[in-house]
Amino acid sequence: MKSDKIVVCGGGGFIGGHLIADLLRQGHTNVRSVDIKPFSEWYQTFPEVENLQLDLQEKEACETALKDARVVYNLAADMGGMGFIELNKGLCMLTVLINTHLLLAAKKYGAQRFFYASSACVYNADKQRDPNVTALKESDAYPAMPEDGYGWEKLFSERMCRHFREDFGVQSRVARYHNVYGPLGTYEGGREKAPAAICRKVIAAKLSGKHEIEIWGDGHQTRSFMYIDDCLKGTQTILASDILEPINLGSSELVSINQLVDIVEDIAGIKLKRSYNLSAPKGVNGRNSDNTLIKKYLGWEPNVRLRDGLEKTYAWIYGEMTQRK
Repeated sequence: MKSDKIVVCGGGGFIGGHLIADLLRQGHTNVRSVDIKPFSEWYQTFPEVENLQLDLQEKEACETALKDARVVYNLAADMGGMGFIELNKGLCMLTVLINTHLLLAAKKYGAQRFFYASSACVYNADKQRDPNVTALKESDAYPAMPEDGYGWEKLFSERMCRHFREDFGVQSRVARYHNVYGPLGTYEGGREKAPAAICRKVIAAKLSGKHEIEIWGDGHQTRSFMYIDDCLKGTQTILASDILEPINLGSSELVSINQLVDIVEDIAGIKLKRSYNLSAPKGVNGRNSDNTLIKKYLGWEPNVRLRDGLEKTYAWIYGEMTQRK
């Protein structure tokens, strides 16, 4: 029902802001957005939404957030790109408090559906040592050897969702996000992910006239990147589905970081001299999404071409950087 209470935890973040905008476009009239950040730091704000600034690591805050909720999206996490999660493992682990307390509140108030945003960082590191990686299928999360800190928290929280569904009837759904990007996201400050970071560096080189770029790692490491529109569609479809186990939500278009730079350079109409910082955080050597299951269950997979999504992301970051300058 369009009038059902929908709570977006992490609503002041990148994905949360886009999700709320999409819910409003669909005609939902009873949306609550919750985030720990001051309102001035929210990525997007909407006056027609009930906006709450709460620390969801606290049990009482989660109960306040989920009172009367019918649908819950848990997107809240202390996280960022590889430059953040490799250097802040303890902070990433503390996010386990958010999902634990939200599940307890969902049980208490009888929420009908509970979505948990997991991550491809849950996957076994031994399966990601080669840049020519075999796409990761859902079963590759076990035996467990996830990204230290952040990945362990995500994997544990997936299990929490499963057992709260089995033991207490909380109808949880879990998607493993693969590198979400798009406009209105973080592009500087240490928490940005590769697409935004590369766009920022290329734009800075173009504006300064210093045609050089530093790349973290050797540039051969591979990833897939999912545009925000695909993330929104997949998230809401998975939540409404009968898919009980965690499922991949990511693009299967695999590129190396060097190829990512190639695309952004082409968008910018510039070629840069590359240097490689081999001591910088770079994560696993290769990671891609096996979309067999999502295509089987939903008849769909993320399909926005990387080039198309990067053009929109680049244009937005360029506007931000030139306006600020």
